[in-house]
Amino acid sequence: MYAKFSDVESARQVFDTSSHRDPITWNSLINCYLQNGCFEEALEVLKDVYFHGLVPKPELLASVVSVCGRKIGSRRIGRQIHALVVVDERIGHSVFLSTAFLDFYFRCDDYLMALRVFDGMEVKNEVSWTAMISGCIANRDYDEAFACFRAMQAEGVFPNRVTSIALLQACAEPGFVKHGKEIHGYAFRRGFESCSTFSSALINMYCHCGESLHLAELIFEGSCCRDVVLWSSVIGSYSRRGDSHRALELFNKMRSEETEPNHVTLLAVISACTNISSLKCGCGLHGHVFKCGFSFSISVGNALINMYAKCGCLDGSRKIFLEMWNRDSVTWSSLINAYGLHGCGKQALQLFYEMRERGVKPDAITILAVLSACNHAGLVAEGQQIFKQVNADSKIPLTIEHYACLVDLLGRSGKLEDALEILRTMPMKPSARVWSSLVSACKLHGRLDIAEMLAPHLIRSEPNNTGNYTLLNMIYAEHGHWLDTEQVRKAMKLQRLMKCYGFSRIEAGDESF
Repeated sequence: MYAKFSDVESARQVFDTSSHRDPITWNSLINCYLQNGCFEEALEVLKDVYFHGLVPKPELLASVVSVCGRKIGSRRIGRQIHALVVVDERIGHSVFLSTAFLDFYFRCDDYLMALRVFDGMEVKNEVSWTAMISGCIANRDYDEAFACFRAMQAEGVFPNRVTSIALLQACAEPGFVKHGKEIHGYAFRRGFESCSTFSSALINMYCHCGESLHLAELIFEGSCCRDVVLWSSVIGSYSRRGDSHRALELFNKMRSEETEPNHVTLLAVISACTNISSLKCGCGLHGHVFKCGFSFSISVGNALINMYAKCGCLDGSRKIFLEMWNRDSVTWSSLINAYGLHGCGKQALQLFYEMRERGVKPDAITILAVLSACNHAGLVAEGQQIFKQVNADSKIPLTIEHYACLVDLLGRSGKLEDALEILRTMPMKPSARVWSSLVSACKLHGRLDIAEMLAPHLIRSEPNNTGNYTLLNMIYAEHGHWLDTEQVRKAMKLQRLMKCYGFSRIEAGDESF
């Protein structure tokens, strides 16, 4: 009783005043400590159990091992308990305990030891097989996960809803969509396809694997019980696939059916507003966030900063930042990026220095945001200095995106030789963005000689990108090289490439143009 009310002190007092303590009494106290997060106290009582000559039940040890897997500093204790179980023959074999060890080793990233535990299990139930399948999927060994799924059924153990949901995560990967449809059919035959959790997993699978959203919406419309998880799944799916208007329609429908959104739903809808750059929708959603009490969520606040910035309202981003009580590195990075998008490079740098002064450690995304801000504002010396400092420090790994941003910064400022030197010395293969940035810089500064040298690399990096051919075409035309222009056009016709036209969207009052 005291354990369920989180009154650990009273539970201990009852234990200490008890004249007769049987194994159930000891187990109850240990479970009380585990349930209330007192792991060290639980271990001390477990040691006392042994000193009194009692043998702990396998189910109790399984609970302790499960906590060891979740606490990084306690993984050595989990291995010690495993050794104790092997040595002490008084501790009986239990499929529950063996499954706990299986999950423990997967959490410790000891894949081989987990396989040894699984192979050594005399009895395997659906929980054991599900733990094995989940561990394989966590280690991205999808073939082994499906092999276990087949072996499970061959041994007469029927996969349950949890097993199927675990497998659907792997089915979203390329080449496994067929298996996902088979699991869908299996769930229909077993009668748990109507479960909202399983339906959410199905919707995510169909959307992530590149299938038509028609299948996802059919599942959604056929669900008899639409909870917030199911709504969030379908809204998030449309938002990720770029159909922001449909995502907003579903959100309004969700509200009309009086289902309250959670922070996952709101993040998906904020992303939809950001994708269509609709400040009107974004402001309305911000009011809903405030009304529902999610304005204190760090992730929601970060998304709102990004939304206001990309919708052209820098003041909105700044106000959200100042109103946030708790800020993480993403919060600072989001506002730095907002300043960069609006050309306020000096403010972005000032915020970056303030971030470091307050003890918030920047990450790779922060550095990219700062470099991008320097790029938009033409702060070449500052951008180079930050890049050199981070590179020398070696605490934050620099990626191809960081090098591409620096190359673009140098190229725009006319320092093409320095940009080429970065290209020669960078520790990874140049991406299409790097080549495109350099060729664009050559066009800007009239360096046809360098552009012709880089042209083959640009085309090879993205042979089906019409923009690359268009860029070369413009460079040749500006310098009067009409024969070369004609050659580029012929190459585009041979590959049946069509130029994609850009478009703009403007909101004026209640209308969009």
